[in-house]
Amino acid sequence: MAVFNHISFDDHEQVVFCQDKESGLKAIIAIHNTNLGPAVGGCRMWNYASDDEAVTDVLRLSRGMTYKNALAGLTMGGGKSVIIADPKITDREALFRAFGRCIDTLGGKYYSAEDVGVTTADIMIAHEETPYMAGLEGKSGDPSPFTALGTFLGIKAAVKHQRGLDSLKGLKISVQGVGHVGYYLCRHLHAEGAELIVTDINQASLDKVATEFGATVVAPQEIYHQDVDVYAPCALGATINDTTIPLLKATIVAGCANNQLAEVRHGELLKEQNILYAPDYVINAGGIINVSFEKDYDEAASTAKVEQIYNTLLTIFEQSDAQNRTTGDVADEMARAIINAAK
Repeated sequence: MAVFNHISFDDHEQVVFCQDKESGLKAIIAIHNTNLGPAVGGCRMWNYASDDEAVTDVLRLSRGMTYKNALAGLTMGGGKSVIIADPKITDREALFRAFGRCIDTLGGKYYSAEDVGVTTADIMIAHEETPYMAGLEGKSGDPSPFTALGTFLGIKAAVKHQRGLDSLKGLKISVQGVGHVGYYLCRHLHAEGAELIVTDINQASLDKVATEFGATVVAPQEIYHQDVDVYAPCALGATINDTTIPLLKATIVAGCANNQLAEVRHGELLKEQNILYAPDYVINAGGIINVSFEKDYDEAASTAKVEQIYNTLLTIFEQSDAQNRTTGDVADEMARAIINAAK
C-alpha cells in the first residue's frame, strides 16, 4: 500500500494506523495540515471493501477538512479518521473506547467528531477515554442540522447567481441521500416550496421524507436522470463522474456530501456543460462551524456564522465567471492563501 506516493497524499503531516485486537478496532487517522490550529474533523465508520479504499477516503476527507476550515474562517487545521467496520454493528462501546485511546495518543493534535456511521453517543463513549473529541452532547451536539442549513443556503446562493432568484419556490430539486443531514435539508427545501425527488438505500428514511415532505422516491440509479433544476448529492462521495455527468439534467450541483467529484477534472466537465458546481467543502461547512463554538456554545452565533456560507459561495461563483475558471479552482486558491498565510 503506497501512502507517500498516493494520489491524494497532498503533503499530509501525519497518517496513523490504529489497531486494537480485543475490540476489533481498525482505524486510520489522517492529519493533513495544522497551520491554522489543531486538526479537527469527524470519524467515519464504513465497511470499506479494502484497506486501500479506506486510505483513499481518509486522505481525501482530511484534505477537504483543511480547506473547509480555512474558508469557513476557523482557527482549526484539517484532519479526519475512519473506522473500518460495519456501521450497523450494535456492540460499540469497546470499539469506541479503543478509538478514544488512539485519539488520545496524539495529544491534542487532532480532535475527532461524528460523521457517517457514527453517532454523538459513540463520540461520548470515546470522550470518556480522551478529551480530544468534539460535537459533544450537551454542548454543540449533533452537527447535522447546521450542515443542512449551510447546504440549503448554498443552494439558494447558486440559484441566485445562476437565475437571479431569491426563492426556491417551484424549483425541482433531487436529493441523493436522506439520512441525518439530507432529512434536515429536505425540511428546509420543502418549507421554501421546492419540489423534492429523493433516493436512499434506507427505505425508512425514504418513507419519512415522502410522508412529511411529499417527496417523490426514485431508485438510486434513477436520481441522475431526473429533470430537475438542482442535484444535491448528500450521500457518499464521487457521484460526479464520467458515467453520471452525461446523465445530469440539472444546471446546478449543490449538496452536502464530501468529495463529490470523483476527480478534479470532473469540475471542468461540469463547467463545459454550464452546470454550476458549489464546491463541497464550502457548502457543507455548517457542521464544523457549529462544532467550533463548542467551548462556550452559542447557537445564535453559530447560526450567524453558518449563514456566511451564502456570501462565500457568491464570491466564488462571481470570481469563477470573471476568471473563466472552475469554482473548485477558485475555492482551492482562496483556501491555500489562507493556509499559507498562517505558516
